[in-house]
Amino acid sequence: MTYYENCNVVVIGSGPAGLTSCIYLSRARLDPILLAGVNWGGQLMRTSIIENYPGFPNGIDGPSLIKNMLDQAINFGTKVYYENAKSISMLNENLFEVYTENTKFISRSVLIATGAEPKTLDVPGEKEFWGKGVSTCATCDGALFKNKYVVVVGGGDSAMEEALFLSKFATKVTIIHRREIFKASMIMQEKVNSNAKIEKIMNSEILEIVGKNKVEGVKIKNKNNNEIAYLACDGVFLAIGHKPITSFLNGIVETTEEGYILSHNNVFTSREGIFVAGDVEDNKYRQAITAAGNGCKAALEIEKWLRMKYNI
Repeated sequence: MTYYENCNVVVIGSGPAGLTSCIYLSRARLDPILLAGVNWGGQLMRTSIIENYPGFPNGIDGPSLIKNMLDQAINFGTKVYYENAKSISMLNENLFEVYTENTKFISRSVLIATGAEPKTLDVPGEKEFWGKGVSTCATCDGALFKNKYVVVVGGGDSAMEEALFLSKFATKVTIIHRREIFKASMIMQEKVNSNAKIEKIMNSEILEIVGKNKVEGVKIKNKNNNEIAYLACDGVFLAIGHKPITSFLNGIVETTEEGYILSHNNVFTSREGIFVAGDVEDNKYRQAITAAGNGCKAALEIEKWLRMKYNI
């Protein structure tokens, strides 16, 4: 194992929050270490085109945006390890131990920016057409489906919000839900019911996402009579929830029942010296720009905290 006794900050996660924080921290000469992960880059690595991130009038694909951020952080001095964090523990009242499979880091502070993973259906065609019609973010990708047919999977408020947003662009939106009734709030259901573009298929589940080079339709099974039908569509939006990546924390900071890190001002956790940024804390907005903004906030607060506590 390699030891870094004098590390100022370890940043865990390489999405917009973690990378933005590294840009700020390295420019502040705090020599951050980034645990980017084996599959680095987060959800944007699976996003084909981003049209709502400022500074790119013609849009930019997700991997290119992440690579630009990573290169910028490295250019300013961030040291990157493409390893996953396995655990965090207290060495003493002033230092943290961060473990990966092969390395142990000793650091004065830690920023957790591991994000959240969208829950998926785990059906044939889902992985193959990810970014080619399969999405988990209507705000990100909705405008790409102007005058097209799309499907939304889910029954909560998020599914209703996705369907309503997509109806601004799509010709038709079909919500597919596995139960008899939605669990969404009544006001959200009323908005969906009053929208002529939105249809509903209840008591049904998707068995397969079908297409050649992109999504062309879905196979649906009715749970009451087991009949299988085919529905032609151009896109499938999953709105069945997200799972924050926090299992490695082992209770070192407080989390919600769902696993999201509890914070103050989107930055401070329950443990002094451990900070948070991005979707691992934010289960409401989940946008690249809000994650980057919170990464900036966290970096500034970490810099301030290190200067005050350690006079560095």
